[in-house]
Amino acid sequence: MYERLKEIIVGKFDLDADDITPESTLEGLELDSLDLVELSLIIEKELGVPVTDDELAEARQIDAIVRLVEGRIAKV
Repeated sequence: MYERLKEIIVGKFDLDADDITPESTLEGLELDSLDLVELSLIIEKELGVPVTDDELAEARQIDAIVRLVEGRIAKV
């Protein structure tokens, strides 16, 4: 799931894959609140997992977002 999420972020936000690690923060990647809205929509569309931009903001780090998405998948 980490690699898939990384691909999404790199592809949609034009970031360098080498800059993204599990410990990367959304702030460190310079993703703002509008980016989080877009990311939440992309995650739902491409992965079929509903998450809100507020949940993404609370997660703060890539690994926390991965756990959030995996937890939602496990419940389905």
